[in-house]
Amino acid sequence: MAEDLDFADVLAEPDAAGPSIPGAHVHIIGAGLAGLAAALTLVDAGVRVTIHEATSAAGGRARSYFDKTLNQRIDNGNHLLLSGNHAAFAYLDRIGARATLTGPSAPVFPFIDRPTGARWRLALSAGRVPWWVARSDRRVPGTTVADYLRLLALLRAGPDATVADCVRPGALLDRLIAPLVIAALNTAPQAASAALFAAVMRQTLLRGGRFCLPRWPRDGLSTSFIDPAVAALQAAGAAFRFGHRINALRVQDGRVAALLSASGPIALGPEDEMVLAVPASAAAELLPGLMVPDAFGAIVNVHFKVDAALDDAGFIGIIGGVAEWVFVRPGIASVTISAAESWVDQPAEMIAAAVWPDVVAACNLPDRALPAWRVIKEKRATFAATPAQQYRRPPTRTAFNNLSLAGDWTATGLPATIEGAIRSGRSAAAALLEREHHA
Repeated sequence: MAEDLDFADVLAEPDAAGPSIPGAHVHIIGAGLAGLAAALTLVDAGVRVTIHEATSAAGGRARSYFDKTLNQRIDNGNHLLLSGNHAAFAYLDRIGARATLTGPSAPVFPFIDRPTGARWRLALSAGRVPWWVARSDRRVPGTTVADYLRLLALLRAGPDATVADCVRPGALLDRLIAPLVIAALNTAPQAASAALFAAVMRQTLLRGGRFCLPRWPRDGLSTSFIDPAVAALQAAGAAFRFGHRINALRVQDGRVAALLSASGPIALGPEDEMVLAVPASAAAELLPGLMVPDAFGAIVNVHFKVDAALDDAGFIGIIGGVAEWVFVRPGIASVTISAAESWVDQPAEMIAAAVWPDVVAACNLPDRALPAWRVIKEKRATFAATPAQQYRRPPTRTAFNNLSLAGDWTATGLPATIEGAIRSGRSAAAALLEREHHA
């Protein structure tokens, strides 16, 4: 077994408020995680903030909703954090929501091989030295110590290399690296950027098991990441305008002079700033000529109304099945299929029927009829994390002296994850604060 850890000891790095913008009013376009993270950074610096959101609720792709078919509140997608995601945990600490996450007390990752029925648990050492690699009962079946040493090639990979270029075919690729790459980058190893995957490894696995504790929302994404953030921002005086789509930006003298919406223009004063925290395609429409990622990966999530149980981990990886990960909550088993281009256009009924046997096997359920289900498809869930798309990710700073960009599709150095989205929001806010401080 891996060593038990006290998760409270894995501390997130504190935010630094930095300088404030005297008399400024910052408009944030988009109330997803990037926009909320930017807003929190700004209000903590004493800045007046208004968040404009085109839909009726905050959260973007990381939110929950009540599903009438399942009679349950479910997430529009499954998201797993690791304890090395410092920006995400600093965000949760700021809004008082760290305790809403759940997960095992040790860095363990259970798997089942569907074709053979074999089960194993990847059990990491707590410290930075990977002693676990030396024990066959703690590493991936069929792998050797030498296989893991060869992973160092990922850390030396150039910007044009893919994961498959750096990892030999075999059990380690099939049973660990490919599932992790697809989960973190939403891109198959044959196309996925080795540099991006190496960045994930440096933040987590290479720092030791203490930074690899799996965590996910116990009651849902909105309960953990969205509702407390909205409440914290409102308590700090931030204003939200839901159902308020910004259709265009009026640019004058090298800065954004006004936001244009169906309800009329919103003029920006000489000290006013803005953060554009919308999806890549929407940003390109608002800023013609902006280079953004233009290839995307699909994700399919399936929720089943069933009472299921797993061991202390609460989730399991599927090798050789249709599903890739199964998470269980009271009354619900949720399945994720990433890099789901071959599934996203299939009928929902076909997807649910194909995935259900994986859930039955993973959770040791009796062979039973398909329960009530809900399939959620996202054709453009994330940008394709390929070397070519990496070159298309823009920096936070723009040519306009009062505009910063935020979003997991910007040049965060990470793939499109919760951690990347939150980092981008903090960076966008920090760029505005620094620009005004040195003006």
